Amino acid sequence: MKSITIAGRLTRDAEVRSLNTGDKVTGFSVAVDDRSGREKTTLFFDASIWGQRGEKLAQYLTKGSSVCVSGDLGKREHDGKTYLTIRVENVTLQGGKPAGEGGSSSGPARESYDLNDDIPFIRMAREREA
Repeated sequence: MKSITIAGRLTRDAEVRSLNTGDKVTGFSVAVDDRSGREKTTLFFDASIWGQRGEKLAQYLTKGSSVCVSGDLGKREHDGKTYLTIRVENVTLQGGKPAGEGGSSSGPARESYDLNDDIPFIRMAREREA
């Protein structure tokens, strides 16, 4: 396994897709700034969460939102280009969109998320906050 943890901003709203098998996969893309001295580049990661957990999180994974994602690093080839991928194990919602993008910089409070406690990382975050 090639584990990776990144923190960045979503480049698009999460999209839930159904496969022919009936399985659901939620996909989104994360942009991570990489600074070396005065040089700044951006790395893009295509992320996917399988199953019900991804479906429930999709409403909170909106363009411009800040997230921290960890999981299994991979890559895929398409039309001669290589894309970095992450099969997501954990997601931490870090707040709302930056100021000036239609939302407050702090975003909604975590307690206001209507998620079931059967999502382990949400349950652990709530326990730490208590």
